[in-house]
This record gives sequence, C-alpha cells and structure tokens, in this order.
Amino acid sequence: MDSQKEALQRIITTLASKNDEIQNFIDTLNHTLKGVQANSSSILLELDEEFDGLYSILDEMKESMTNSIKQEQARKSQELQSQLSQCTNALENSEELLEFASRSLDIKEPEEFSKAARQIKDRVTMASAFRLSLKPKVSDNMTHLMVDFSQERQMLQTLKFLPVPKAPEIDPVECLVADNCVTVAWRMPEEDNKIDHFILEYRKTNFDGLPRVKDERCWELIDYIKGTEYTLSALNFNLDSSSSHLNLKVEDNCVEWDPTGGKSQENKVKGKENKGSVHVTTLKNNKRSGTPSPKRTSVGSRPSSMRGSRDRFTGESYTVLGDTAIESGQHYWEVRAQKDCKSYSVGLAYKTLGKFDQLGKTNTSWCIHVNNWLQSTFAAKHNNKAKALDVVVPERIGVFCDFDGGQLSFYNAASKQLLYSFKTKFTQPVLPGFMVWCGRLSLSTGLQVPSAVKTLQKHENGMSGSTSSLNNAMQ
Repeated sequence: MDSQKEALQRIITTLASKNDEIQNFIDTLNHTLKGVQANSSSILLELDEEFDGLYSILDEMKESMTNSIKQEQARKSQELQSQLSQCTNALENSEELLEFASRSLDIKEPEEFSKAARQIKDRVTMASAFRLSLKPKVSDNMTHLMVDFSQERQMLQTLKFLPVPKAPEIDPVECLVADNCVTVAWRMPEEDNKIDHFILEYRKTNFDGLPRVKDERCWELIDYIKGTEYTLSALNFNLDSSSSHLNLKVEDNCVEWDPTGGKSQENKVKGKENKGSVHVTTLKNNKRSGTPSPKRTSVGSRPSSMRGSRDRFTGESYTVLGDTAIESGQHYWEVRAQKDCKSYSVGLAYKTLGKFDQLGKTNTSWCIHVNNWLQSTFAAKHNNKAKALDVVVPERIGVFCDFDGGQLSFYNAASKQLLYSFKTKFTQPVLPGFMVWCGRLSLSTGLQVPSAVKTLQKHENGMSGSTSSLNNAMQ
C-alpha cells in the first residue's frame, strides 16, 4: 500500500511538473502570438513610412524637373515671340513701302517722280526688313531635357526586405546573477556590420519551482543597447532595526508604532491588528551570490530583542532607515500609506543624519511629508524648508533615486504623475528613510524602474520652477 502511494505521488509530481511546463509554454505561445500581431503592425507602419519617403522624394524630383522644362519652354517661347513680333512689324512696313513704290510708277511729272523716287530710296535704306536675321534664335529641340529612368527602375525593382541577422547567442560564462543584479551577455555567431543596436526584453517570474510567468507581469523592453552585455539591477532592501526609534517596533521586516516604547507590546500575539506598522515586501532573485556587490553596502541590523541598545533615533524623530546604502545607479521603490495614518515621511538621508533630526529638516535629508493631524498638509521638505504640493496624496507613492544624476523624484505609483523632484549632488551614500506616527506604511522594494518613469525623467522640466526654492538650499 505504501509503495503504491509513493508511486502514485511520483506520478502526481511528474504530472504537476509537466502541467507547469505546458502552462509555461502556453504563456510563451500567447506572448509570441501577440508579438507577431504587434510586430506585423509595426513593420507595416514602417513599410508605409519608407514608401511614403520614396514617393515624397520622387514627387520633389518630378516637381523640380517639371519646373526646369517649363522654364526652358518659357525662355524659348519668349525669344521666338520677340523675333516673331519684330518680323511682323518689318513685314507691315515693307508692304506699305512696296505699295507706295508701285503708286509712284504712275507719276507723270518728272519733278514729283524724282521726289518720290528719293523718298523710296531713303525708306528702303532704313527699312528694318533688310536688317532682320531670318533664322530662328532658338530651336524647338527639347531633347536635352529628356529623361531615362531605366536604371533607377531596375534599382527599385530590386527592393527587398533587409536580410535578418542571425540570432545572438547567450554567453553563459559571462552571465552573472549576484546581489540582486542580473548581467546578461551574448555574442554574434558571425560578424554583421549592419547591426546598429540590440533590444533586450524581460519580465519577472515567480521563483518557486519552475519559472512560471505570472499573468500580471508584462514584458519590459530596453532598447538601443550598443554593447553585447547589459546588467539589470533593482534595489532590494529591508528596514534596519538598529536604526529605528524606540517607539518603533521592528520585527520580521515590520515596523510598528509603539507609544509605550515596547514595554507593553513584547507579548502581543502575532497577527493582532495594531495601528502603525511598516511592512517590507521584497522581490528576490533565483540566485544570489555570497559576495556583496561593491555598489551596495549593508549597514547591518540587530535582533529586535535588543531594544535597550537602540538609540539611533530618539526624541520626536520617529524614523527608521533602510539597511542598504545607495552609492550609484537608478533605483525605484513604492510606499503605501494606511488611510488613517496621521503623519508620515518618505525620502532619503545621509548616514550622518543626527539622532534627534527629522527627515527634511536638515541639509542631509530629503523627503515628502504627509500630515493628517489637525490639518491636512502635503509638502516636500529639505534643509528645514517646505514646499506645499498642490496635488492629491496618492494611495501609493513611487520613489525614484538617480544617484549619479543627483535626482530624487516622487510619483503617484498608479498614474506615474510626477509629484515633486529634487535636484542635487549627492556627496556620500544615501539611505532610504521613513518616518511614521500613528499610522502604517507598506514598502515594496526590488522593483525595476518603470518605463513610464524613465520616459518622464528624460523630459522632466516642468517641475523645475516649483523646486527652485528648495534646490537653492541644497547647493
């Protein structure tokens, strides 16, 4: 009986694994089908654009050459019309003189005849008919403007689709998964000097068992990669219990507002509802190197039981910092606030932030602050200066840090509307910082920078005027 159960269990496991493989393949086929439709539409648009470009060039050339023909026609017509007018006038004068000479032959009186003969002689001498060139100044030949597009027609008939380069080959030796970073390297099977750049597509999967793609995970695209490798990185951090205020209880990636300083909360049953907590959700990689990245520094943490030794923040600085310092790169995380949270701040701070200091009230910290106590306010703060934000406080706030570019921006995580942007020059590593009082925040890290945020960062100039009052204090 037991052996039959074991055999049946193996069959069930095999079937479940096969079902996962088939489902994953179905997801791949659906993605490929959508890709065929989308790429076909894109290629058709490109084809229309290319032919429209050819048509435009041909129309321009036709118009230019037509104008040349018309100008030559007008020039020759003008020359011939002028010559025709001169000949017509000369003929009329000559016919008049001929008629006068014929009448003069009938004059009987010698004196009158002699007078008429002298007049006729003088008029003949001056007559324009005898000075005209009886040869057209221009010919009717227009062969010098004829065209022959036989060669061009042959070239157009050779138009064809571009040859498809061979697919890049992944170089597994150079690929690396380490410290929440994935480096993908590839090589071309043969040289192709017509390749301008590479495109990398990726999307996240679940990390339990087979890499089954979640439906809500859309494909993300990185374009214009000039080299043959690219590193995907995401800041993945927890809350540092050793940095938290005594009135903040830190356990299992959770920080709770504790007005008693933890004295009456130690034996509280897990899962019981309690106002004022920050939950940290992190997205982990399949693999993780045992060697930390030189670009990420952990400030360490202590067990939550060591509450008596925690004095990183005190007084009214109800603050906790992240456990990972940011020293380079672009990073993004999101924060969700509990609806009845009375006060909270989200931002960055240097490690040197003082134990009594509040986020945004020193020149070593930047944040946006939400206050729902007595009166509602929403403001950006730095160096003890505040800038009121005339926007609705979103349910989720996205935080974008471009360390190298000296930028800290806050977004409506749902709509990707820019809430505020600080511009500065970070002179030392920074840590994510959070302040919470009588409320709860949920924190999601390990997120890739959304493409909408990247696009907004490229064109973000609209908020510069609203940040100037605080930026001046940063310099």
